[in-house]
Amino acid sequence: MPMINRLAASPVKHPSAALLCVQILGILLYPLMEDTSAERALFGVIGLLVLGAALYVVKRGPWLTGFGVVLALPVVVLSIWLAFDFDPRRMVLMAALEAVFYFYAAGSLIAYMFEDDVASVDELFAAGATFTLLAWAFAYAYVVCQTLLPGSFGALVAPGNPRTWMELLFLSFTTLSGVGLGDIVPLLPMARALVMIEEFTGVMYLALVVSRLVGLSVTTRTARGKQGTDREFPEGGPG
Repeated sequence: MPMINRLAASPVKHPSAALLCVQILGILLYPLMEDTSAERALFGVIGLLVLGAALYVVKRGPWLTGFGVVLALPVVVLSIWLAFDFDPRRMVLMAALEAVFYFYAAGSLIAYMFEDDVASVDELFAAGATFTLLAWAFAYAYVVCQTLLPGSFGALVAPGNPRTWMELLFLSFTTLSGVGLGDIVPLLPMARALVMIEEFTGVMYLALVVSRLVGLSVTTRTARGKQGTDREFPEGGPG
């Protein structure tokens, strides 16, 4: 029973961890649901779960939650609409709104991590969740780019076909992490511009946000060790 209570309280205590888990689950499930209309409907449900988890996490940050709700509501409506009546024109509109929302959510989490000078457990999970939010945001930006400018992205396999959501998300993760483009490449100037912006974002995120959390973690651990030593050896030391 205590274990169940701890598991039930975990999403409340560490919402960033819950968001990260939902997004990782989405990565594993998305490849299984891109073909039929029923699978696209399930795809939309997973997207709404990620959206809801992101919205829940946003309220931990200092940014206006009401603005996040305003951004999320049209996405929810369009997701339900597309599940029953798929239309590429509505799809590109939803992708644009989702890109804006995920950029907003990522910015809110970064602001949350910069609020204090202590690296909490939830902030460490927030670092991972923010990375995935940025990857999602750029992937949706790639969807918009590909829809408005056909042929924006190519691949070694089926180079003439539009890239799937999973391929664009893969491109986003590889670009943001700096490990290389792999077999998905930007071909048109606007696509290359978006990839360059994501590369810059990934470098700055590691340099400014992750390095700061690592430094705060070391500082916090050192301070706790010093406090423990002071309690064990009061009045100037063991001698």
